[in-house]
Amino acid sequence: MSRTDRQPRRRLDPDERREQILAAAADTFADRPYAQVTVAEVAAAAHASEALVYRYFPGKADLYTALVARAVGSLLDRQRAALDALAPGAPVRDRLRATALVYLDHVAAHPVGWSAPLRGDGGEPPAAVDARRTARTDYVARLGALLADRHDLRHDYAVWGYFGFLDAACLRWVDQGCPAEHRWSIVDAALGALEGALGDWDA
Repeated sequence: MSRTDRQPRRRLDPDERREQILAAAADTFADRPYAQVTVAEVAAAAHASEALVYRYFPGKADLYTALVARAVGSLLDRQRAALDALAPGAPVRDRLRATALVYLDHVAAHPVGWSAPLRGDGGEPPAAVDARRTARTDYVARLGALLADRHDLRHDYAVWGYFGFLDAACLRWVDQGCPAEHRWSIVDAALGALEGALGDWDA
């Protein structure tokens, strides 16, 4: 006799299935570097077969690179939302503080996955490395747009250096276990470093 108490399984459309696989990959890669994760583990987390994963992503490198792009897009969306929540005409320092706090939220949510590439122990595929470089260039351009319109070398190095400072501070934070009470100290230090490098917010 057949059972009648089972819930019918809804067939996912391709976009939903792809997102399900990416969500499972995000959870799987969150705790371990790229080289330590297999497609089979991602498939199991997504309740799918390896063959199905390969139908959407030709290989692990493609899956991981898509995951990096997804994470970058999500971070930018949350930073935009944080900026939109500020009052019109908010000072540059307040705007940068808002985006930095969102970045710290991102780091705290993925400490291993975030830090592995910076430590050089992630073994990331070249396409993912290129995606991160492109994202960093975009971050720098966005930061530059918040500051005074300058095109001298000091300004250029100050803006690029800000992200290096912030990442180095966040690596230290990850090593400490990402304590919440350290967040404001990190942000204030990073903004202070940028202000000192620029000479003045409006310079």
